[in-house]
Amino acid sequence: MDNQQLKDPNNPSGPVQTKGKYKVWVDRNLCIGAATCVAVSPKSFQLDNEAKAVIVRTIDEEELENIIEAAKACPVAAIFIEDEKGNRIFPK
Repeated sequence: MDNQQLKDPNNPSGPVQTKGKYKVWVDRNLCIGAATCVAVSPKSFQLDNEAKAVIVRTIDEEELENIIEAAKACPVAAIFIEDEKGNRIFPK
């Protein structure tokens, strides 16, 4: 994985701000590398060399609904999303 593709090279799995509104992160301890998030939202997620989900720059081009669908598709619920006020959007 090329660091230039990452939304935040210092925190590849987040948390990151998307479109200035939402905070998204992947719990690397929970992530099992199933890649369902990549299948649902390849503009948001990729797997790194440890088979853990990382957040890519193009997440800002993705609709929130698709990011949520990717989080819902994760078999271990390793993707977290909060709104600008810190309210948990997913998982509830």
